[in-house]
Amino acid sequence: MAGIGAVTRSTLRQQIADALRDEVLAGRLQPGQEFTVKEIAEQYGVSATPVREALVDLSAQGLLDAVQHRGFEVHAYSLSDYRAMIEARGLITDGLFRRLIDAEGKAVGEAPRHSLALGPIRRRGEEAARAATAGDLNILIGYDLRFWREVSALVGNPYLADFLHRLRVRSWVCAVQHLRGSTGLGDRLWSGHPRLVDALVHHDPVAAHAVVTDYHAHSLGLLGQPAE
Repeated sequence: MAGIGAVTRSTLRQQIADALRDEVLAGRLQPGQEFTVKEIAEQYGVSATPVREALVDLSAQGLLDAVQHRGFEVHAYSLSDYRAMIEARGLITDGLFRRLIDAEGKAVGEAPRHSLALGPIRRRGEEAARAATAGDLNILIGYDLRFWREVSALVGNPYLADFLHRLRVRSWVCAVQHLRGSTGLGDRLWSGHPRLVDALVHHDPVAAHAVVTDYHAHSLGLLGQPAE
């Protein structure tokens, strides 16, 4: 990889963390793969301090494990971990959308207060859906993470939005560890993002719940986990 360039240490720390997270999501860093602070620092052409801070951050997020006297390794998630993450994600997401729709009001014909924000979010969802249909996992993950982060931010609670984002990153990391090398992904990846935007536009909690339930079941089925 190319060096990152001259930036502040805090920004460099985040850039390194983001770059390594993307490497894990892309499957280029495999579960159980070990590396040291020195190796990453040399790879990016930076000092050890921001690298160590970035690796500690990723460890706190559950993507890496610290290995005593040896450095760090990519965390290996089990299918049981994945099922628990999807269930947690579904419960929280369902509640989030009910709150968002209630806050928007239910008067017939009333335009949602978040209508301006929903335009860009819809475009993000449409891009995610196209990538899913094409079976392009890398493109899908990028748009999917951005789509859900922007939707959850509409509630106005940054702690909730950040928690859900981290949970979604973990669930994608787990999925990637089991999906890389699979064929025919275009027939298997979820592409219902635009339907969720439609539910929000129409203040329809029943439709939003149906989308979340479908996504929950689809995510479990993607890795062969039965939905309850």
